Amino acid sequence: MKKLLLFLLWLPTATLLAQPAERLYKVVVAPDHTDWTYRPGEPVKFTITVLHDGNPVKGATVRYEIGPEKMDPTKKETVTLTNGTLTVDGGTLASPGFLRCVATTTIDGKDYRNLGTAGIDPQTIAPTVDNPADFDTFWAAAKADLAKIPVDAQMTLLPERCTATVNVYHVNLQNWGTASANSRLYGILCIPKGEGKFPALLQVPGAGIRPYQGDLSNAEKGLITLQIGIHGIPVNLDPSVYTSLSNGALQNYQAFNLDDRDRYYYKRVYLGCVRAVDFLTSLPQCNADRIAVTGGSQGGALSIVTAGLDARVKWLGAYYPALSDVTGYLHGRAGGWPHLFTGQNANWTNKADKVKTAGYYDVVNFARRVRVPGRYTWGFNDETCPPTSMYAAYNGISAPKTLELFRDQGHWTYPEQSERMNAWLLEQLKK
Repeated sequence: MKKLLLFLLWLPTATLLAQPAERLYKVVVAPDHTDWTYRPGEPVKFTITVLHDGNPVKGATVRYEIGPEKMDPTKKETVTLTNGTLTVDGGTLASPGFLRCVATTTIDGKDYRNLGTAGIDPQTIAPTVDNPADFDTFWAAAKADLAKIPVDAQMTLLPERCTATVNVYHVNLQNWGTASANSRLYGILCIPKGEGKFPALLQVPGAGIRPYQGDLSNAEKGLITLQIGIHGIPVNLDPSVYTSLSNGALQNYQAFNLDDRDRYYYKRVYLGCVRAVDFLTSLPQCNADRIAVTGGSQGGALSIVTAGLDARVKWLGAYYPALSDVTGYLHGRAGGWPHLFTGQNANWTNKADKVKTAGYYDVVNFARRVRVPGRYTWGFNDETCPPTSMYAAYNGISAPKTLELFRDQGHWTYPEQSERMNAWLLEQLKK
């Protein structure tokens, strides 16, 4: 039973954040345009409703605040919803961005909160992050250094995870590392049994430190699947190991060595994604002309980065990509996760060397270099990866692209959203 529970927890679609659980009282906040989208200067109204058993709660007291997402509110008010619902003036924005209304009610000592977000001409949001003049030279040199390092692939069969149609392996690859010491990259590889060559799906992880079980579901449909970790540790250890690392040595890894572009934590991570493609293309069972990459949040960022760095990747599927336009906060608007340049973080990050390093790792600059078809998906209510930051990256993509919006979505995933993304990836890979 324990193994079954871990398997369910780490299925690729489940590694994307699940939809929040239902609550006894529901706060619903919605802009008055059905597409939640407005022109600059166009007034926005928000309707706030409190529901219980599907009916409005008459006389509910609601505290709401309105302002640009992630910024200090420009309007705050406490109101009574006489009939359980009320429409309030939200103002507007003069330039492209997102205007957000957050509403909270307290009933029987419990707070119930929700939000609604209006997009102001989001298709024209431009990035704030610098595009370094030597960006391409820097990453070409980094990939050349990686290419000098043997893959040294070590594959360990995991019989307890194999099925009648799929072999499952724990893989251990040699990766780039700093100070003349190469690191290792670990993952779970699933290979369909049988003759012939198979397309491959690289699955890159969201933020955090965790084990992986492998994507048997897609492997049973005829894909080679590779789930990788990014922290240079095996991905089949006891879960307590990852908890200890999360709370200890790897806490706040997103900011490690931000003052040095050659030592920043994500250099090894980004090159590790390229190394994973090296490994996939080396497999005799792999059709090296049919490789896709997918992931959510940090994994959404890594999907774009991998496609931008490696022409061997032919398709990408990104859910709510993080690490996008992280310098937004330095320009008076929301920046992407991990919110390096806001709040107390800015006391030590808002330095010229750290801002400069960010330009070499921001998803915006990899998105500019994507040349393959991609499917993207997110919501307007995401408070972890602000839509302002995601549009800043998406709008710079010149390759064929599709954006599917789930506007009321926060930093979680609808089952239908995963089903549609997975179907699209399968369609591309198995044409």
